[in-house]
Amino acid sequence: MKKLKVKKDAECMACFQCVIACSEAYYKAFDPGKSVIQIVEKKGKIKPMVCPQCGKCAEACEQQAIKQNAKGVYTVDKKLCNGCGKCVEACPFGLMVKAEEKPTSSKCIACGICVKSCPMEVLEIVTD
Repeated sequence: MKKLKVKKDAECMACFQCVIACSEAYYKAFDPGKSVIQIVEKKGKIKPMVCPQCGKCAEACEQQAIKQNAKGVYTVDKKLCNGCGKCVEACPFGLMVKAEEKPTSSKCIACGICVKSCPMEVLEIVTD
């Protein structure tokens, strides 16, 4: 399974470069609310919150628009997605995005744009 992960014991400096890279790549604007990676404080540490590819979004999708590909990554089929937002509500990590100006939801596809943008090398793409 291919997925984005936070490296163990890596220290995030909350520069938001990963968030900027994600929102600019997919929405052409810096808007943290449109990024599918978020910076959070957890147990006194600042770290990126990334999609673990759990599939909760796919389970909630009544249109079967979210499917797991051969690499284990859940993707949104924009032709099937009706933009209802049930996947956004179902995501236990708050990482699904449904922007008003877009007809469909979006999620992390483990593309690696955030990995390349991180100056602290906190993120990595792994294959289990």
